[in-house]
Amino acid sequence: MKILTGTGLFLALCALGLLAMAICTDYWYETDARRHRERCKNYANKRNDPGYIYISSHNLPLQMPPKSLEREGNGPDAAPLFRRKRHFLAAASAMESHCSRQFNSTISGLWRKCHREGFDLETEDLIYKGIIQRCTPVKYHYSSSILPRNLPINITKTIRQDEWHALHLRRMTAGFVGMAVSIILFGWIIGVLGCCQQHDLMQYVAGLLFLMGGTCCIISLCTCVAGINFELSRYPRYMYGLPEDISHGYGWSMFCAWGGLGLTLLAGFLCTLAPSLSTPTARTTIHKPRQENGTV
Repeated sequence: MKILTGTGLFLALCALGLLAMAICTDYWYETDARRHRERCKNYANKRNDPGYIYISSHNLPLQMPPKSLEREGNGPDAAPLFRRKRHFLAAASAMESHCSRQFNSTISGLWRKCHREGFDLETEDLIYKGIIQRCTPVKYHYSSSILPRNLPINITKTIRQDEWHALHLRRMTAGFVGMAVSIILFGWIIGVLGCCQQHDLMQYVAGLLFLMGGTCCIISLCTCVAGINFELSRYPRYMYGLPEDISHGYGWSMFCAWGGLGLTLLAGFLCTLAPSLSTPTARTTIHKPRQENGTV
């Protein structure tokens, strides 16, 4: 029983350390836009010869296939050739629309979002000159200044509703992970006191508190993942989505939080199991003398 309780308290202390590390660091979600920026630079510099005038394909009207293609359309290879050409033009226009928006390599945490150091020389130069900041705080309050200007009313309403929904998900993530750390810390204190006083009930309560803290941690991590997926699927896609050539994923802070969750649940299981293995102490019954004839 003592081994199980001590192991559970040690695992709960390790879980507190992992959760505290995850809360204080900014590597929950990472993006790498170096390949995308290189592709956009190559796309912008594809024609440098004098006299070349580039016209955006977004402003061109739809065109019929050339007459030579229509005359040769009886062949089996004419339709696939034209279809491949049209697919190439659509991919080029999509590449142009993605390159019109600037993407940076960033890391995001619960409290701030930062540019990744050493990933983009132009951004590093702007940060060194003080034009932009390396880290910006994550907002947990609604502000209308973050809404883009000169958009239709229906798109503005959609963006406002999505911003409220994303704000609630961020609040739930930060709130539940704070509750998880508080409950686990309170349970650890009760478990230590139960070990010192050899009180089985306090150890059982500590295990239940560990399981409750793990439940809050599960809710926090699930809302964090849901919030990231919601940000990537917001409308309009050209403002909030990411191109395919930008690699993104979860960082080591997120894995620290998941590791803390696993250790917390294991500590709760051990601390609730330990009191059931205790040997019952033999209690000696002491009989009180009865009063007989007015004497004790």
